[in-house]
Order: sequence, then C-alpha cells, then structure tokens
Amino acid sequence: MAHYHSEQSGADVEYSQQDEAMFGKISRHLLPLLIVCYVIAYLDRVNIGYAQLQMQEALGFSNEAYALGASIFFVGYFLFEVPSNLMLEKVGARKTLLRIMFGWGIIASGMMYVTTPTMFYLLRFLLGALEAGFFPGIILYLTFWYPGARRAKAIAIFMTGATIAGMIAGPVSGVTMKYLDGFMHHAGWQWLFLTQGLPATLLGVVAFFYLTDKPQQAQWLSADEKDRLREHLSRDAKIVETASHATFWSLIRDPKVYTLSFIFFVQLGAIYVMAFWKPTLIRSWGVDDVLMIGLLAAIPAVVALVGMVLIGRSSDRHLERRRHYAFCAALGVVGMLIAALSSGHIALSIFGLTVVNIGQAAATPILFSAISEYLPKKTAAGGIALISSLGNLGPAVFPVIVAWVSTKAGTSAGLYMMTAMWFICGCTMLLAIPAMRAGTLTSNRN
Repeated sequence: MAHYHSEQSGADVEYSQQDEAMFGKISRHLLPLLIVCYVIAYLDRVNIGYAQLQMQEALGFSNEAYALGASIFFVGYFLFEVPSNLMLEKVGARKTLLRIMFGWGIIASGMMYVTTPTMFYLLRFLLGALEAGFFPGIILYLTFWYPGARRAKAIAIFMTGATIAGMIAGPVSGVTMKYLDGFMHHAGWQWLFLTQGLPATLLGVVAFFYLTDKPQQAQWLSADEKDRLREHLSRDAKIVETASHATFWSLIRDPKVYTLSFIFFVQLGAIYVMAFWKPTLIRSWGVDDVLMIGLLAAIPAVVALVGMVLIGRSSDRHLERRRHYAFCAALGVVGMLIAALSSGHIALSIFGLTVVNIGQAAATPILFSAISEYLPKKTAAGGIALISSLGNLGPAVFPVIVAWVSTKAGTSAGLYMMTAMWFICGCTMLLAIPAMRAGTLTSNRN
C-alpha cells in the first residue's frame, strides 16, 4: 500500500491510497459546483468593466463616477462580510449560499435599469452587501473538508472559477453587447447584466439541494471515509491550535492578522483595478470592436488557469507559502512593467498582462492557505472573514485612485502604480512575516 508523507510543523502527515481516493471523491462532489458559483460571482463583479464600453457613454458618466460605482461594491461587501461568515457556521453553507446567491442575482440583473449615478452607486452597494460572505464562506467551508496539506490545492482549484470567468467574460460579454444591442429595445450592456445576473439565483437553489453542510452529513461518504477524514482534520486542528488565540478578541489584537489583511488589501486592489480597467485599457491600445476586446482580454486568463494550479500544487508539495507568494507578486511586478513599457504594442502588452494574470491568479489561494493554517479552528470563521473584509476595502479604494492618476498623468502612470502595488505585496510578505514557513505561521507565536 502506497503512502504519501509531508512535513507540517513537525507533524507527519500520511495519506494512504484510500485517503487519496476519498479526497478525490470529495473534490469531484464539491468543487465543480463551487467553481461554477464562483464563475458567476466573478462575472457579476467585473462585467461592469465590459459594460463600460457602452454604458458610460450612453449614460454620460465620468471616469471617476464610473470608478466610484465599481468600487462601492466593496464597501457593502466589507460591512456585511464578517456577520455573513459567522452566520454560515450557525445555519450552514446550504442556507447561506441560497441567501447570498439568490439575492445578488436579483440585484445584478437589476443593474440593467440604471439611469443615474445615484442608482448606479446604490445597486452596486447592495450587490456587495448581498454577495458579502460568499468567498470567505467557501474558504471556511473547504476547511471542513480538507486538512492543511490539501487546502492550497483545493482553494486553487476552486479559484480557477475566477480565472475561468476571466477567460469567458470577454468573449461572452463581447458577443452579448455586439449582437444583442437593440434587441427588444434594450442596449447590449443591459442584456449583459441580465444574462449574467439571473444564473446566480438558479445556482443558489441548486447549491441548497446539492451540497452538504458537514462531512458527517454526507451520504455519499462511507462510514470509514468519514472516520478517516475526521482523523486527518483532528490531526490538522492539533497543529493549528497551538496558536495563542483563545478567542476572536485576542485574534483581532494580533498584528500579523493586520499585516496579512494589508497584503490582501493591496493585492485585491491591484486585481480588481485590472479586472475593471482591462477592457478600456485594451481599447486604448487601438482596438475598437467590443468582441475583439473581449477575445484579447481572455488570452491572459487562459494561461493563468494552468499557472495557478501548478504554483498551488508546488506550494502544497513543499508546504511553503511565503516564498511562493513572493514569486506570484514578482510576476505581477514584471508583467506590469512589460505592459507599461510596451507603449501599447498589442502582442507585448497582452504578454505582460498574461504574466500578471498568472501571478494574481495563484497569489490568493496561497495567501488564504497560509491564513487558514495560521488561524485556530475556533476562530477560523471570524478570522478569515476579518482578513477578507479588510482586504476587500482595497478594491473600494484603488480603482478610484488609479482612475484619477491615469486621467491626470496618462495610462502608463496607472500601470506603474499597479507595479508598485505588487512590489509592496511581495516585500511585505518577505520582510514582515519571516516566520511563515512549512505551510504554517504557527512556529513564531508570541
């Protein structure tokens, strides 16, 4: 019988062939639906960047007003994220996803009727408030099913949803806006919001009936598989719970939590600036057709899909997060510099965006694997949501700042600013958290 070993903070983690089959079954049962849900969630966040190609001119919004509307989503997200994640622990993932996805689908579809900046801001705020808790809730949910040595790969696979969304967002949005423009007296950007919003309501219902809140309730796992999974999770909990955090209140006094929050704050700001800005950026390089813009925007995401899984697998194999994260940030720096220095040369610029996409796609699952390993089980729900909610203020701040910088100093200045953001992320991880090694932050507790 083959066994698989890895070292995690001195603990010997052993997986038999039966364990491998069990985790494979869990992944096949959970991850496809969660990925599809994340695809729709990401589309409903970033489709505003493609809608901008028609919507902004049609409604007469300024660049700053549009950037504010895009950003205010994350204010609502920030305010309601921690309560949502704490509620998930009490009511379960099924009811939480039903509430979140059904509500955000209605609001996302309602974006088609925006006519004024005030309506725009209100609906984007409500969309963030209703979607709050989806991402950290899924991260928490995965900790119920995967021990630490398995978690980065599982999170990376789940997060391929964002990369898949990046692959299809451009072509699908381009086709919708080009060929449905004027259909039934509605503009292409209006059809974009409707066709990408309604699927969320349906998926919320599907998730409610398909998912299982906890492994003990899963009828598709045998009694032996449940016992073995409980043993692995229990062993993982003993490693993590060497932490000094006895309560959530002690957790929020830990400076490392805020360091990780700062990293996520800057990183997520950079990611969403690019998500909102990419279609307009490509148009500034001389591409006018909305479908061609969408096709070009999909290229970086296709390559990133492979890169993020490979980097996540390497991080799990070495049980190391810090240097892997810094490598992802370095890809962001290099890619942004290529895009900034290529002077709008389409091939070089798209190559630069591809390098950026690989780094940003792999960075988040590695960061949240480190976070989930650092937090003790008893404070994981609140801690993950706290770090995630503070980080989600980044997209509420940076799109407005980059839009203003680009308007005043040109497109290249905005790209250089994003280069600096990735540089800050990598340096902060390397310099401020030197104890993060062997896949855990637990070795340097005070």
